[in-house]
Amino acid sequence: MKTSIVNIYKTTLCVLAVSGVVSCSKSFLDIKPKGKVIVQATADYDLLLSSSGLSANSVDVGVPMGDEVIAFDNYFSSASTRSQRLFRWDDVIYDDGFFANEMSTLMASLYTYNKIINEVMSSTDGTEADKKALLAEARVNRAWTYFNLINMYGKPYNAATAATDPGYPIVTAADVTETKFTRASVQEVYDFILSDLTESIPNLPVTIRTRIRFGKTAAELLLGKVYVFMGKFDAAKPYLEAALTDLATTGAGTTLTNMALYDFNVTMIPAGTWGWNATSYASGSFSGTPVPAYYTENIVCRQVTPMSWAVSANEYTMSPQAAQLYTTSDKRLNYFTTKPFGVTTAYPLSGALRRNGPSALLNGMTIPELYLLRAEVAARLGDTTTAIASLKTLRVKRMSATDANAIPVGMTQLQLIQFVLNERLREFALQGYRWFDMRRLSVDPLFSSNTYTHTLYSPTGMVSATYTLRPERFTLQLPSAVIAQNPGMENNP
Repeated sequence: MKTSIVNIYKTTLCVLAVSGVVSCSKSFLDIKPKGKVIVQATADYDLLLSSSGLSANSVDVGVPMGDEVIAFDNYFSSASTRSQRLFRWDDVIYDDGFFANEMSTLMASLYTYNKIINEVMSSTDGTEADKKALLAEARVNRAWTYFNLINMYGKPYNAATAATDPGYPIVTAADVTETKFTRASVQEVYDFILSDLTESIPNLPVTIRTRIRFGKTAAELLLGKVYVFMGKFDAAKPYLEAALTDLATTGAGTTLTNMALYDFNVTMIPAGTWGWNATSYASGSFSGTPVPAYYTENIVCRQVTPMSWAVSANEYTMSPQAAQLYTTSDKRLNYFTTKPFGVTTAYPLSGALRRNGPSALLNGMTIPELYLLRAEVAARLGDTTTAIASLKTLRVKRMSATDANAIPVGMTQLQLIQFVLNERLREFALQGYRWFDMRRLSVDPLFSSNTYTHTLYSPTGMVSATYTLRPERFTLQLPSAVIAQNPGMENNP
């Protein structure tokens, strides 16, 4: 989007309720209220958090960058410039004068979180406990925002170099007049994230009112995930275990906040509870899954809607190599079809699969990821029993009991870790998770020698081009518009 027409600080019902009026800006923050946002009562800040939860989207940049993705010329050639460049792992994604969609979305939310953090303890009417809970929740949301930003614009965390690797500017003021920003180091950003999370968790509620709001369980899961991405598996373990313990408590109360894995053997079958039908599904899109706010596997929901890249635009397809990782009884395959959207014939390449649902990209904090991170951490720490038990808990909800329990016996530690990583791919294919995993594995001694390629096929299934990911492109370059606004700011190579 051109900077002159960007307007990402969207007016919502909540913002209207607190008399906030905003418009676009050419600043790095890309937001600028026309007047002051009038927020005084503690309840107003609560509304601001609900508003930010409704509008806070996930970033979709990881979908075309994962190595499970392939493309076909006849659809790829009509894709957006951004889409094509991400798939090719190009150096430059945005032309001069354009901001990054994924940066603008997160920076807009960051303004709201900083405003709450800086002001809520001085708000009127609320109790001290209420104010501390809102402060904690805003800080956790800020941590989630920075975790995404650093995993796009900073190098993968490497303890040996993180203190000098350029990261991302740390912004703590809700001040749109600020115009000069400098990049903190990767280490400084991760320390900032860890501080926000560890100091906030004690003040968060266990039972949440709605999935758009962070509670204690989601925050513990996020902290465990951050430590996994830092390669600190022993530090991750207690937070993942705490999240699992709190998950049962989170499930108490109303149906809205119920937390549980779906059994795809019940929901994703003909005449199942989600209305899946093989005939109609093959030629259209599947919309039978509950909306994200009611999806019981979401601990906190963040989404990109619609997920047209995979569902209807035909730009990206799962590779045959990735598809071979599934067993035939795996009901997650029912999210895929062999046919392009609106086409009655199958892809010319055997095994190529288009993701056909759900219509929203779900990459907030989820129960499947809790079990998969727990399994990986256990495998990394040599706890084979816990790793396999966590895998089976998820797998039995995705495929036949026979296949779910058919985890190879006698695997080495490396083989078990790889099995968990493959399960992550099976669970999150074309959802953007794989790209973040590729980044962290690139500095993992066990997997740092891995190479990654993308293949572009002709309409007849022949190879048109192959793109190999270079180490430099494990980080995105900052848009030239940001560099121009901040003279002297170092860009990624």
